[in-house]
Amino acid sequence: MIKSHEGVWESCLKLIKDNISLQAFKTWFEPIVPIKLENNILTIQVPSHFFYEWLEEHYIQLLRKVVKKEIGNDGSLEYSIVMENNSNSSSPYTVKIPTNNTSSLKNAPVNMPINTNEKQIRNPFIIPGLKKVNIESNLIASHTFENFVEGECNRLARASGYAVANKPGGTAFNPLLIYGGVGLGKTHLAHSIGIEIKDNFPNKTVLYVQSEKFAHQFIDAIKNNTTNDFVHFYQMVDVLIIDDVQFFTGKERTQDVFFSIFNHLHQNGKQIVLTSDKAPVEMQGMEQRLLSRFKWGLSADLGTPDLETRIAILEKKMYGSGIELPNDVVEYLAYSINTNIREIEGALNTLLAQASLNKKAITLELAKQMVDKFVRSTAREVSIEYIQKVVCDYFDLPIEMLKSKTRKREVVQARQISMYFSKKMTKSSLANIGAHCGGKDHATVLHACRTVVNLSETDKQFRNYLEELEKKLTIH
Repeated sequence: MIKSHEGVWESCLKLIKDNISLQAFKTWFEPIVPIKLENNILTIQVPSHFFYEWLEEHYIQLLRKVVKKEIGNDGSLEYSIVMENNSNSSSPYTVKIPTNNTSSLKNAPVNMPINTNEKQIRNPFIIPGLKKVNIESNLIASHTFENFVEGECNRLARASGYAVANKPGGTAFNPLLIYGGVGLGKTHLAHSIGIEIKDNFPNKTVLYVQSEKFAHQFIDAIKNNTTNDFVHFYQMVDVLIIDDVQFFTGKERTQDVFFSIFNHLHQNGKQIVLTSDKAPVEMQGMEQRLLSRFKWGLSADLGTPDLETRIAILEKKMYGSGIELPNDVVEYLAYSINTNIREIEGALNTLLAQASLNKKAITLELAKQMVDKFVRSTAREVSIEYIQKVVCDYFDLPIEMLKSKTRKREVVQARQISMYFSKKMTKSSLANIGAHCGGKDHATVLHACRTVVNLSETDKQFRNYLEELEKKLTIH
């Protein structure tokens, strides 16, 4: 019975599938198309020269065995390689399968096509094309670990990022997914990892790319019929850093191609670093198989910086800019802007610009005027910490006293007022307000609020306190 080329290749695939991982099979063997079987020569079409080289380098022994088993000792394999920017295919590469089991397919005779110019992979970062592997990292030089201020909010993410940078692909943190809200330092940390790897391992190819850029490159590759080059380009890197990976949600084909690239890199011990504004469990519109890959390594949260970290960030920024501000101004900025790092730095830049343009000294009063406008423009609620700062300043008490266990009348009163305004002016829970006031429970906070309301109705002086404090806290 004469076997067809499809039947022979189907039998080969069954044997191959039993000897390699499922993902390797899908990546490297499913795209192959059997073309013909003549004179014991099986011709298969592969997508690119790179694809052919990969098969020869990694699956030679396996191919030799299965072809010999299905066709016989006289069998040979012929590759028809698609040349994307020319005709549909080149003259095929013919490789004889040797009868000697100890021989390597690489040592077999190879009939090369007449046009032997090396097919170079299109670089999607260069328009219109080329030069293989000379890849720019796209890293921002100033975004280093030294310039990244560590605090409780980011300790795990920074430590895991540093571990990855010292042993890329060699830790359990692969992929490393860094997630958190806007302006909390995800991009900075991602660049820090890339820069540290480049310093430690100069020969490694590191590539940072925004997910939106990746998606647009993929669309261009589809339009230009260069999808294979696009995939192979990304498969060549040693460290791939994708920023804002949540941008892939809802983009099924982009997720498919990224899934293939991800698997290839991961299987070959390459490091993957991702950033996102959400944890994997919260990503809607992302394929489950991709989400499961994200969970293989470590997901590290970047939280909102606490007061001490915000002060440290401002001081670091001032030191780097060669400027000095009064301590009360720095503290005021840190208390007032509490949502993210980007806005803290924006507030500082705005203050410096105002002082420079108006030729004024930077004072607490100027800072208050600037913060009023800045906070109003961003429609922000005041923070618990800022309320405590204003109340303590008003009653001339150190803030540490407010958080202590002391039962002194003036301290208890200031503490209760802080709780009252925190409940009134923020969206924080009673438990969270209590935690900011020395670890009090929600019942204590509720009692404090009732006490303040009752006193304001019966004590005129106390009511004046509240009115004056509310004016200081209210954004006009």
